[in-house]
Amino acid sequence: MRKTLVSGAAFAAVCVSAVAVPAGAHATAPTPPAPSVPAVAPSGEPVTPGSGSPSTSSTSLPQGGTPGAPSGGQAAPDGEPDGTVTAQAVMITPALPKFRTYAYGRAAAQRMDAYWRDAGPRATPRPVVLILHGGYWMSGDKGGGWKYFARRLTEQGFVVVSANYRLAPKAQWPAQRDDSLSALAFIKKHARLWNADPRRVAVLGSSAGGHLATQLGAFGTGSDQVRGVIALSPPNDPFLAFQDGGNPAATLQQVKLRRAVTALVDCVPDSVTGVSGIAADCLARLDDASTVTHASAGDAPMLLLHGSGDFVPVTQSTGLASALRAAGVQATVKTVEGDLHAAQMLEDADTWPLIVSWLKSHLKPRGQ
Repeated sequence: MRKTLVSGAAFAAVCVSAVAVPAGAHATAPTPPAPSVPAVAPSGEPVTPGSGSPSTSSTSLPQGGTPGAPSGGQAAPDGEPDGTVTAQAVMITPALPKFRTYAYGRAAAQRMDAYWRDAGPRATPRPVVLILHGGYWMSGDKGGGWKYFARRLTEQGFVVVSANYRLAPKAQWPAQRDDSLSALAFIKKHARLWNADPRRVAVLGSSAGGHLATQLGAFGTGSDQVRGVIALSPPNDPFLAFQDGGNPAATLQQVKLRRAVTALVDCVPDSVTGVSGIAADCLARLDDASTVTHASAGDAPMLLLHGSGDFVPVTQSTGLASALRAAGVQATVKTVEGDLHAAQMLEDADTWPLIVSWLKSHLKPRGQ
């Protein structure tokens, strides 16, 4: 029988200025100089080390924005925020880490950006944060304002990898989860390239990427894959999101998310055939795409964040958190005040320190 609990997650990123970004503010991220990209064999082995820079040391900021902080999310083609991040600044940004783009698979979308800082020959390997972008599973990119966020995290002692994945409707579920797992495997296999510790990896996702992050933390034995999950506004039960989008009072974002669920699972969940009014193969994909159906003992601890007025409601997190806790897994749900979704929660002054503190706590070497 299909579980109807819902899960949610949220994680977000960088806010270092005392100036607040107005809710809903958006801007286009500046285009950084193109980094040199090493050739990578189809197997994922880097061929040439190469060198590059993720961006220049300053960018532009809309009036009233937080210097260097990601804004509420890049607008999708229809103008709705999609859970991706844009960056803007009028300040000197953090010193640039090293930067490379790698292929973890043969498809054009199977690419990742790695950010790390040099360490001495005897330095302790550093923990890793894998970032998965948002965009209704249909759009979004590993770059944009995530570059700035990655640079901020490297200053805190992390190696950061931001990954793309194949998008719906061209790629249907579970292609997105498969790609996230493949990106994770690549990181662990090549950790030595960045002086990273393959045993200390956390995943942080935004919106649709938050859903994929919680999938990594719960699919199979999640703690064998990642040490922790932070998710911002994740629609962890796509069927619930589909139902919400069909309500007469649904917002434009909820209606768009309903359409995205149909594109993700390549079927219409309210068809009149099959089990309980839903075609059996469609039902199976929906169940598999719901993170709560995978919750079990041995999953990774999770920090799940939502805005109080989020169009992806906090119930998408509370259901998952309940299932995890029942299995003995640590799960924390936080609500950020405001009509905020995904990266927009970075406008809250408490979000960045919460994320850094949580990551450092859960990525400590064993025994500390």
